[in-house]
Amino acid sequence: MTNPVPIDDVSIGGEVIRLGQFLKFTGLLDSGGDVKEAIIDGEVTVNDEVDRRRGRQLKVGDIVGFGGRRLRVSP
Repeated sequence: MTNPVPIDDVSIGGEVIRLGQFLKFTGLLDSGGDVKEAIIDGEVTVNDEVDRRRGRQLKVGDIVGFGGRRLRVSP
């Protein structure tokens, strides 16, 4: 039995943020090009579902997964 990946809370200082911005803000990815590629390639999940929309509005409580990490959007 494997342990689930822990979820880290990341405060965005507000109520909403776009997926692409969040990935850069958290340091999961360094550049807009890397963000675009990871999202198009289906490597990013939102609430455990692949999401290919860089401009998707994330809200408080959403969980973003990438590269073996899971991050929850916090105010």
